Amino acid sequence: MKAVIPAAGIGTRLRPHTLNKPKALLPVAGKPILAHIMDDLTLAGIDGFVLIVGYYGDAVRAWFARERPELDITFVEQTERLGLGHAIWTAREALGDEPFFCILGDTILKADYGALLNGEANTIAVKEVADPRRFGVVEMDGGKVVRFVEKPEVPPSNLAIVGAYLFTDAAALWRGLDHVVGGDHRTRGEYQLTDALQHMVGEGCRFLTAGVDDWFDCGKQETWLETNRILLDRLDETPSRVGVAGPCFIAPDAVIVDSVIGPHVSLGPGSRVEHCTLSDCVIGERSQLAHCRLADSLVGNDCSLENLVGRVNLGDFAAASGSLETGPEKTEAPHA
Repeated sequence: MKAVIPAAGIGTRLRPHTLNKPKALLPVAGKPILAHIMDDLTLAGIDGFVLIVGYYGDAVRAWFARERPELDITFVEQTERLGLGHAIWTAREALGDEPFFCILGDTILKADYGALLNGEANTIAVKEVADPRRFGVVEMDGGKVVRFVEKPEVPPSNLAIVGAYLFTDAAALWRGLDHVVGGDHRTRGEYQLTDALQHMVGEGCRFLTAGVDDWFDCGKQETWLETNRILLDRLDETPSRVGVAGPCFIAPDAVIVDSVIGPHVSLGPGSRVEHCTLSDCVIGERSQLAHCRLADSLVGNDCSLENLVGRVNLGDFAAASGSLETGPEKTEAPHA
């Protein structure tokens, strides 16, 4: 079975980190968000991928050519970002009418993928949430879905759609998306997948739901760090390095000198940390930190930081210095 992964978004809420790279390639617990998704699906038996790219799509192509060349990937370009329904509609020729799985490119799920991928009917992954108004929501009648609503003011249930779908009737999905996109039916200015799903329900298509154990959304700085913490907690082991208190991910070529690292720190390839104390941090590739005491911090690639204290949020190529005595509690700087 193939899986389609929409990964064309800009990720504006994660700037400055997404000013020069797509959100799907941001690192969490040692590898990009998209790599976590595709590695989990490969283990579950997915044997082909259709990646919908747009914003910095060449970077996605290059990463997978370099790091996962064995994967069977077809890339589809979404030239206009007109909503999730439009993104999937652009991949219709690459997918055809065979059953396929769909998962969003910024969503890491921990679920029984075996059960989800072998559903007997179209299946929507859902999770109970406290405030369903922020999500697409399903309305149930017995064990089947009878209505899909996008970000409802008055939710018909607390079952949020988490961004994973099994389509056993792909032809009906294409009819639904043709109705939405071809008929220019927009909700909140975009072509919504939920509107196409509701069209399928109107045709008599059957939809089931499947619960998930964990749903990690890396769409904000806070949730990016939270996901990093949780996934590091689930690592089999932390590299045995002087000064490292797990759980942590430490790239094999990262250099640590007279520092205390952890818990919950990811150090990217080529990074160097000297005389630092770090906890709850994601440090990008080739970044150099000296005499810093940081927590709850995000540091991009190729940064140079010295004498900083507190919390920082810095994009690629940032350079910052302060005073250990009077350093800022929080520093934010754009990608240079």
